[in-house]
This record gives sequence, structure tokens and C-alpha cells, in this order.
Amino acid sequence: MTARTAPDETPRDALLACLAVPRWADELAAGAPYASVDVLVEAADRLARTLSADEVETALADHPRIGQRHGGAGRSSAFSASEQAASLTTDEALTERLLAGNRTYEERFGRVFLIRAAGRDRAAIVAQLERRLALDDATEERIVAEQLREIAVLRVRGIADGLVGEAEPER
Repeated sequence: MTARTAPDETPRDALLACLAVPRWADELAAGAPYASVDVLVEAADRLARTLSADEVETALADHPRIGQRHGGAGRSSAFSASEQAASLTTDEALTERLLAGNRTYEERFGRVFLIRAAGRDRAAIVAQLERRLALDDATEERIVAEQLREIAVLRVRGIADGLVGEAEPER
């Protein structure tokens, strides 16, 4: 346990908050402890590139619409709130474009619009949403998987202390 891991939280639990895909979390947790944060992040990235379409859909269920709060509690909800905080705006026209775009996207693709919000302002998010509405299904599916991977890698950096370091000695 580290300062970044809650007392009752396993590494697997922390990883599931990064990407809600049990296989990914299990395989990544099984590789701990990692020699460094970079090695952990490289493993997280590599494993996230192997997600099946079903696993992507499973992971999407844990992501709220951009501009809305995560419905749950715990680390995943905190990650989401933090990531979306920088994209908040008082620009009503931009907010309306986001809401309308979210609705159109869901009608078009049958899932929530997903984008790595961290490091992006609301205008950039809306621009990407509007651009991606014109994409074909296969291209958009690849972009969604890539966005999930980017989100997972950023989140893994935030919980790395619980997965990096020397193994405990055998007893």
C-alpha cells in the first residue's frame, strides 16, 4: 500500500478505475511490481492496445458523457471529475453545441462520445466531437479504443506507486 492506494483497495481495484476491463487489470496487476513508472505505463499501454470490441464497450460503460458527472463513487468518479474540470465553461453556446453533439453522436454511433478530456478545453472537445461525427464506423471505433488507451495510461500514472517497487520478500 502507498499514499496513492486506499487501505482497502487492491492493485486490481485501482487498475479497474483506470480502465474497467477485468482482463486488462488482471494481466497488469499480475506483472507487479514493475521496475519503474515508465515500465508500468509501457505495459498498460501495450495491454490496452489488445482490447477486444466487447472490452471497449465494457470500458465505455464506466465513462459519463462529456460535460456530465460520473454516476458512481470512488476513484473512477474522481478521475472523471478531475479530467473534465479543465473543460468547464460558462459559454452557453459552446455548452449547447456539446449537448447537441453528444445526442447526435449517440444516435449515430450508439454509444457515448469518448475523448481524453485531460489537457483539452471545451472548445477543443466540441471541435473533435463535431469532426468525428463525419467519420465512418470503423474509423470511429479505432479512435474510441485509442482514447480509452490514452485515458487509461494517464490514470495509471496516478496510481503507479501501488504497482512500482520491489517485491516483498518471501516468508
